[in-house]
Amino acid sequence: MQIIYSPQFQRSFRKLPQQLQVEAWELLELFKINPFNPKLRTHKLSHTQTYSFSVTYKIRILFVREQDIFILLNIGDHSVYRK
Repeated sequence: MQIIYSPQFQRSFRKLPQQLQVEAWELLELFKINPFNPKLRTHKLSHTQTYSFSVTYKIRILFVREQDIFILLNIGDHSVYRK
């Protein structure tokens, strides 16, 4: 499995408060082991090829899957769904 961090994801990640970065990084480590771990609450967004998983109640990470390649698109509050 390969994980690619998009430039948008990297920019958004750097803008997060330090504590959220730590929480996100811990969950990304779990994601690397199993992207569909129940703790992540990974789900496919309707009518798209995009998936999402939760960092906190408000913060989500969006990604797409192409075979064994996972591309992290963005991280942020629910407004990331509109982009």
